[in-house]
Amino acid sequence: MRAVVYTGTSINHSDAMKILEAEYRPPVRRDDIRKLMKSPPEIIGIIDGVFFDSAAVAHREIIEALRGSVIVVGGGSMGALRASELEPYGMIGVGRVYEMYRSGAVESDDEVAVTFNDETMEALSLPLVNIRLTVKAMQEAGVLTGEQASAVVDVTRKLFYPDRNYRNIAGECIKKGVIGDKEKDKLLGDFRNYEVDVKREDAVLVLERIKNIIQSLAVE
Repeated sequence: MRAVVYTGTSINHSDAMKILEAEYRPPVRRDDIRKLMKSPPEIIGIIDGVFFDSAAVAHREIIEALRGSVIVVGGGSMGALRASELEPYGMIGVGRVYEMYRSGAVESDDEVAVTFNDETMEALSLPLVNIRLTVKAMQEAGVLTGEQASAVVDVTRKLFYPDRNYRNIAGECIKKGVIGDKEKDKLLGDFRNYEVDVKREDAVLVLERIKNIIQSLAVE
């Protein structure tokens, strides 16, 4: 059974292949799915996709794939967003980011947007959803107060998405009075100690769901 998965920034292709043997492609762009349907696979996995630098994958091309009896599973990043929007058409959503979009806890595309190296697909900035859950973990551990946690998320949200990294966030927190100058290094250390990479976690769940679907269909 042929499975095509669009990813690269949430999880690299080498690590993904260790979980699921599939045909891996870079983050999905507009018309990629439509072109793929000229020789359709049985399953499409959408994890990563482009947002603002190029046209994003269109809802209609995913719907066309679903109507063509292709199973489409999404989660992690663009896949989570599109799955939350296209669940009524049969797209399968997986993971916490998907649930955040589905419940309305987050709404904007820029919650999952990152800049990435076109050659290596390595993410060059941090997604807001990761910061949200990292800050939540810090609050639960007593590292940040509830007020500080909310302020850090607000500071991050107001940064242009390519500028979202721990150093910039800490610098803005100092400017806004969320922390003092002397607390910067501690905050940077805490960010890394309590880091939650929810996009990668959800990417793994997408791959495992596809693997389970393939196994279940093979049994039937």
